[in-house]
Amino acid sequence: MTSKIKTLDLINQRKPRHALSRELYRNEDVYQQDLEQIWHKEWIFAGHTFEIEKAGEYMTIQVGDYPVVIVRDDNGNVRAFHNACRHRGSRVCAESKGKTAKLVCPYHKWTFGLDGKLLFAGNMGEKFNNDDHGLIPVNCEIVNTYIYICVAETAPDFEQFRKAVTPFLAPHNLENCKVAHEAHLLEKGNWKLVFENNRECYHCDGNHPELLNSFVENLSVAGVGGEDDPELTAHWDKCEAAGLPSRLVMDENGQYRITRIPLSAKAISYTMDGQPAVNGRLDDTDVEDIGALLYFNYPSTWNHFLGDHALSFRVLPLSSGETLVTTKWIVPKDAVEGVDYDLDNLTKVWMATNDQDRQLVEETFKGVSSPSYVPGPFSEVAENGVCQFVDWYCDTLKSKLG
Repeated sequence: MTSKIKTLDLINQRKPRHALSRELYRNEDVYQQDLEQIWHKEWIFAGHTFEIEKAGEYMTIQVGDYPVVIVRDDNGNVRAFHNACRHRGSRVCAESKGKTAKLVCPYHKWTFGLDGKLLFAGNMGEKFNNDDHGLIPVNCEIVNTYIYICVAETAPDFEQFRKAVTPFLAPHNLENCKVAHEAHLLEKGNWKLVFENNRECYHCDGNHPELLNSFVENLSVAGVGGEDDPELTAHWDKCEAAGLPSRLVMDENGQYRITRIPLSAKAISYTMDGQPAVNGRLDDTDVEDIGALLYFNYPSTWNHFLGDHALSFRVLPLSSGETLVTTKWIVPKDAVEGVDYDLDNLTKVWMATNDQDRQLVEETFKGVSSPSYVPGPFSEVAENGVCQFVDWYCDTLKSKLG
């Protein structure tokens, strides 16, 4: 049985509104299909343009089997390339971030311009043509500072997502922001468990005391509506009157969803006391409590935008049993640490929440790894979001493998 047929058979065995089977988390053939059919074909969130503002600044990312380097070129353009030298394949850039005038392979010093063109290759003979050996480009798109890449030769449409997300993000002035803090968390669990955990707050009461100082789960977060909730619709009306799009927007297959929700009473930000963590505003309104704008885009990112700061989260699979979660706390560019914000106050809630989620993911991965594990049903009250993610995953693989 081929890897594709085996994976499709396992997908088809799943009961509606039930969790995934052990094999869909543990099997190496399934993991390879996850990479080939999803991670190697979809748009993946890589980072923000304000992280590479100057020419020569770069970041690297590993998307499944593909190392990629993203660099600001001499003309101010953001470009992405496969991070493999055209000589014998060494990674050209080994650090996660850096700044360089040229991209120089450490192995034999082949030198590439910031536009990917090969500038120098020593001892290659008279017949060698530099023009034939430039770095291979990677599809790259930018929306409101978010850099998305796709390692497939032909990328799926990006414009629908751009059109949907831009009105929501534009009022938050991300072009004038910076990263105040960045945290990397290695979770010893399958990437799907990481996203499943994110898509429900059924577990929050028993696990996230810091987050629950401000966050309140809402049906709109799960993507099941919210129009019948008077508190939610009143919040939407208030924010939209101030120029902040808020009502739920989603694409037809559920890959991305965007909405704004109110926080708990008297809470304005994700802090222990619910008060702002940063002096000043991230948006241009004078509405004191705009709640939290949430957007996710499978398979790689979820995001929160508040009145004073924002958070971007990036998910990357490292193996069938390891996932890297990167969190970035985003503040206005002119905010000064120790003056306009206290770093511990800014990061405390999500540093704690992320680590609590890591423990939940790791314990779940250990449990589903047991041969005795039998997938259980999702709650029709509290797990519609996680069911929506699992449905998206199964439907995506069915469409690509069927």
